Parts: sequence; structure tokens; C-alpha cells
Amino acid sequence: MKKRVQEAHNSTVLVTGACGFIGSHLCEKLLETGYTVTGIDSLSDFYSKDIKLNNINLALQNPRFSFFVRDILSIQSLNEHVEYIFHVAAQPGVRTSWGKNFDIYVRDNVLATQHLLELCKDHKRLKKFIYSSSSSIYGDAKAFPTSEDCLPKPISPYGVTKLAGEHLCQLYHKNFGIPIICLRYFTVFGPRQRPDMAFHKFIKAILENRPITVFGNGNQSRDFTFVIDVVDANIAAMTKETESTIFNIGGGNHETVNGVIGLLQDLLGKKAKINYIENVKGDVRDTKADITLPRRELGFNPAYDLKHGLQKEIEWLKSMYNF
Repeated sequence: MKKRVQEAHNSTVLVTGACGFIGSHLCEKLLETGYTVTGIDSLSDFYSKDIKLNNINLALQNPRFSFFVRDILSIQSLNEHVEYIFHVAAQPGVRTSWGKNFDIYVRDNVLATQHLLELCKDHKRLKKFIYSSSSSIYGDAKAFPTSEDCLPKPISPYGVTKLAGEHLCQLYHKNFGIPIICLRYFTVFGPRQRPDMAFHKFIKAILENRPITVFGNGNQSRDFTFVIDVVDANIAAMTKETESTIFNIGGGNHETVNGVIGLLQDLLGKKAKINYIENVKGDVRDTKADITLPRRELGFNPAYDLKHGLQKEIEWLKSMYNF
């Protein structure tokens, strides 16, 4: 154990999307473990820059953390000391990926990934390139729960760009030997969740006595994954030796949207007002991860159940909005 901590102190990690929901938690965990971390973020206007910068307040207090506002496509070379790269940065959102917005998704999710991989080709110190992918690549999966060998058939432009990023990782691995791992996240929730995401909007609306908007009838289901479990999966992908390159990361919290709202009502002690509207194109009906492979290869065991995780997110939102 002492040797492992010492190695960590001598390793430098690059995290893209460092100010985001997942990226900021990952930076903190890496720093806590003893790594030297460089975080970059373009601070895009998808949501408030103030929220993003607030996410990394704690990390900025650590002398082993360096932060730079950077567009990935503007980076000309990698720091020679970087040994691990967590590529978390992306343009998120299924519903906003249609039409003219698709240009942004191609730029930030495909071209940026390809550019970063190009920089890695001759970077001899690189030990792992860990790509944050999404369960959106499966679309309406034919197998349920869904394993990694299920044929990807995304039904949203966002899902198409995340799958393209995976394919780029795989071909740079095959042709240039870049040591890659792709992690397919299933519906991540918890503190610092983006303002456009369902739980954030639901909790805030209930606290403010405003109606919740639900797309569809609310019977669609998801495999909800707490953000700290996602962070732990990333750390495991960095430290474990495995021949596999793609892993599902799901929390084992399978529930319908209506079921989640019921749980939120119990936790908040308030009745939700719900407006059901037409479903949005690109939203899948159900997701449920088969995590047999990451359990076996990475030792991944999600620790947070839905109720515990929601309570953590509620506490954070109350603090953030001064409820």
C-alpha cells in the first residue's frame, strides 16, 4: 500500500472537462489519492460558468492541482509528465443534439477526441487514456440488462457522437498502441449534477412548489448511477490491468421516472405537481446495465443506492440555492 501511494505522488494526470459534474469530482478524488492533476475546461456556455468554476473550488485549494481554460482543439502538445488522461469533456445532452446544434456535438465530441488521440500517438509516458462514453450508444437495446457486446444502435445525434468517440479510441489503440479504456456511463446523478438534468430540475421544482415536466408517461426506466461510483470506476480503470477496453458503468439502481418522483416526494416531504408531455425524439425507453465485466475485470462494485444518492443531491441543491 505504501508503494502504491508513493507511485501516485509521482504521477501526473490530465482531466478534460475538469469543471463539469463528473470531472470535478474526479479531480478531487485523484488529488485526495495523491496524484498531481492538470485540469482543463473550455467553460462552454451550455450552462453557467459560475457553476462550473464553483465545482472546482476545493481542487483549486490543492497545490498539486493546476487549471487552465482551454479548448482541446487549441492544444498543440501534451505536458511531458502526463501519464494518465481522463477524457471527460464533451457537449452533453440528448434532446439538444438535433438540428444546427449537431455541429457543436461533432466538434466537441468527435473532432476534439480525435485531436487529443493524435497528441497521444508519440507520447511515450502515457499509461492509460480513459474515455467517458455513454449508455446512449446502445439506443433501444435488444438485450436487457445490456452487456458490452450488444450491438450499438444510438437513436440520438448525441449518442452517435459518443459512439464515434469510442470508435476513434479503438482505432488509435489498434493502430498506434494507445492504451485506452472506454467507460459507458448509465444516467449519472448526485451533487453538482448539471442544471439541465432531470433530478436537478425535479428537486429544485419541488422545493419551489413549481410543476415538474415529465417527457412521456413517466414509466420509462433508467439504471441510475451515483457520481462517486462513476469516479471510483475511473480510478479502477486507471489502476487495474485488463485486456478489455469497453466497460458498462451502471449503479444497479433501476427505477422508472415516476418511481423516482415518488421517492423524491418522500425525501422532501412535499407533493410534486407533474405535467406529462409528449416524449422527445432520441430518448430511449429503458436502460439497465449488465456490469458483470467491470465487476470481474475492474473490481467495480457500486456502493450508493438511489435513496442515499438522492439525499446527497438534495443536500447539495439546498445549499446551492439557499433553501
